[in-house]
Amino acid sequence: MKKIAVFASGSGSNFQAIAVAAQSGILNAEISLLVCDKPGAFAIDRAEMLGIPALVISPKSYPSKAAYEAEILQKLTSLDVEMIVLAGYMRLIGPILLEAYEGKIVNIHPSLLPAFPGKDAIGRALAAGVETTGVTIHYVDEGMDTGPIIASASVKVEAGETRETLQKKIQRIEHSLYPEILEELLNGEEEAVQWEKSVH
Repeated sequence: MKKIAVFASGSGSNFQAIAVAAQSGILNAEISLLVCDKPGAFAIDRAEMLGIPALVISPKSYPSKAAYEAEILQKLTSLDVEMIVLAGYMRLIGPILLEAYEGKIVNIHPSLLPAFPGKDAIGRALAAGVETTGVTIHYVDEGMDTGPIIASASVKVEAGETRETLQKKIQRIEHSLYPEILEELLNGEEEAVQWEKSVH
């Protein structure tokens, strides 16, 4: 059973979906650690409720990004973590972790990349008046949401849609899609997961 660390900065709903899938046997992996860069984030409370250790680590406490990531890497190495899963982690991954986990860092983003990378993808999609947005799972590289796409799911933007209603639709997809794709990746079915689906 492979060991995964999940990185989150906020509420941690995707972290919880992944952890519950692992603990129920749907995802054949052990969630060994939550890494959170925001003390006080609700993701930390979720980790405690789920019995998962949390590394709460503020970048401001370190002289450089390299020093911050080196501390994280030391903890990941001590736990034999084999994959990093980003779930609402609001920082770019730097060279220290990219080199140590090359091809083994994945992220989920609430848009159909390459549209609306970065922050507030849902709000920007609404402001742009698009008819369809969605969810993208991709490998992480040095850019902002620029890594190779693994899977995506589209979500129709209805007339009168609000940020709250669209976010709920997108999160519902994220919470089922992410564990499913992670399971296929861990099973070595990388070719099989390059797919798209449409959700209304």
